[in-house]
Amino acid sequence: MIMKQTKVIHNFQFTLLFFSSCKNGKSEEQNNESEKQYFSFHIGGAKIKAELAILPEERQRGLMFRKKMEQGTGMLFVFEYGTPQKFWMKNTRIPLDIAYFSPKGKLMEIHAAKPFDLNGVPSRSKNIQFVLELNLHDFRNQKIKIGDRLDLEEIRNAIKLRGLDPQNYQL
Repeated sequence: MIMKQTKVIHNFQFTLLFFSSCKNGKSEEQNNESEKQYFSFHIGGAKIKAELAILPEERQRGLMFRKKMEQGTGMLFVFEYGTPQKFWMKNTRIPLDIAYFSPKGKLMEIHAAKPFDLNGVPSRSKNIQFVLELNLHDFRNQKIKIGDRLDLEEIRNAIKLRGLDPQNYQL
């Protein structure tokens, strides 16, 4: 009898744990999707919608484990200063374009990156402060080209909306 009660309690605890971890029956991926905060900004004449990866843990995770991303949507990595950058595709399933921008917001380089490639995509420039990841060919599809500029005022405002001080990022 004690054995049966223990088994029933254990099954109940497992079921409770399972359903509470799903939060309203949604998967972890669905919950994370609803928690994402997007900001709109311009590069040249194109309007992009992106998440900001500013904090070290956000920059480290990047777009890992995502199954898809809508066209014209991406992730903008913001660094405190301009430095050489190297991005890799650890646990990243989506083929991406990786664009490197100067501290003044000028698009310096665009590189194609393959899913799960651990070799990394280094910048040729030594002075990169912003990195934008979009779906592969999205820069071409949006008619964004080398020399186009990020609207830094929009980036500054997005950083403020995140509750951070743009001056920490030289903005």
